[in-house]
Amino acid sequence: MKKLSRSSAPSWKYSPEYYDISKRTLDIGLEKVAAYRTWKHLDPGPSYDVESRFTALPALTKKDIRENFPYGMLPYDCDLGQGIRNGEVTLVETSGTTDDRVTNIWNQKWWDASEAASWQLNSCVSQVATGSHNEAILSNPINVGIISDETDLPMENRRLARFLYLNEKTDPVAWTPAIMERMIQELNTFRPAVLEANPSYLARLCRYVNNRREIVFQPGVVVFTYEYASHLYVRQIRQVFPNVPMVSSYGTTETGYVFMQCEKGKLHQNSKYSRVDFQPFQREHGGPFLGRILVTPLDNQWSYLLRFDTGDIVQLEASGKCDCGRNLGLILSSVNGRRANLTLTCEGRLVTLHELDSALSVLQGIEEYELVQTGAGVYDLRLVSQRPDKEKLSQDATRMLKALYGGQAEVSITYRAAIAPEPSGKYLLSRALFPIELDKYLA
Repeated sequence: MKKLSRSSAPSWKYSPEYYDISKRTLDIGLEKVAAYRTWKHLDPGPSYDVESRFTALPALTKKDIRENFPYGMLPYDCDLGQGIRNGEVTLVETSGTTDDRVTNIWNQKWWDASEAASWQLNSCVSQVATGSHNEAILSNPINVGIISDETDLPMENRRLARFLYLNEKTDPVAWTPAIMERMIQELNTFRPAVLEANPSYLARLCRYVNNRREIVFQPGVVVFTYEYASHLYVRQIRQVFPNVPMVSSYGTTETGYVFMQCEKGKLHQNSKYSRVDFQPFQREHGGPFLGRILVTPLDNQWSYLLRFDTGDIVQLEASGKCDCGRNLGLILSSVNGRRANLTLTCEGRLVTLHELDSALSVLQGIEEYELVQTGAGVYDLRLVSQRPDKEKLSQDATRMLKALYGGQAEVSITYRAAIAPEPSGKYLLSRALFPIELDKYLA
């Protein structure tokens, strides 16, 4: 079988089934899905290997999905109306700003299977996640759960089968001590095997718990999802859950569960249900091991998202190995944030949230932060801190930012009582107030 000379297929290991289902998904997408009509001439054809064929195609964007949804994103012989009537699928909308929001065809059976497969990539999770286990979820109800900003919902109104949604408020800044006391009591009563959480939301609760020296039930594992797990948040959470394994799970509404962090700290591809294409950045911007990912869901008859740009930046494990012994699929050393988190140094080098977070996490006494780059070489750092020596803290933070972004950087430090989440319900932590066209930084 031929291979395109420009293909840069990595030397990662995959099962034969992975290549077979990748090829089948690609063939159905190009032959039967209207959204890819203009892509067909780019495909070198079945005489080439599947890696080369995928590499030859562009990235699918949320704009593409919106313009073609729903029937242009489905095989022409797939009956969406019947699927909805028989309960096989529903339509769901992702959270976010208007430009970022997408409606998706939701296949619950496939989603559950994708999640269960991801559990096997971490020995701690696989021991407690049986599929019938109690699971408490602390997130913004915009993302998952039940919204009720005006009325506090009793526990029974936030239960769904084996799940307990601890929070019904869209703004965690508005949590009262009574709400947080209720969360503590419900954790102690419900005794979840798994506590799944936005790290920012769990960190907020843990700051309250730690300040009052409360006793909280210790679950079998804490799973971070929905947003980037800042070193700052993890440190605050670790104070309350000192011996509980903490695991990052990465996925999207569109693509299911894509990576799971193993017990050794690396993130492993859920290769049975997702295909991941890695596009490295140029060396001066962190390549060849830093780059973006394009995800293709596998084995889902209702989803043919070929090379979907999730907007996430990742760091490949340079050795290509992990001490846990799992060797199928891509292995990441970290998920480094989203494209929306990128900022630029004074000289124009990309800075990921992971790099920024690693620099700021050494500051002591910081509860929350948000960095906004307002222009070339101009940075506004917003901090939440109870430290009395604000002048010393500002000096330390300014020095760290100048070391990261350049000595000419104009840095302003402001203090807030709290930082609110984005309209999506998630915390962004860093962003630039001008567009950063990612394609020009790719190798």
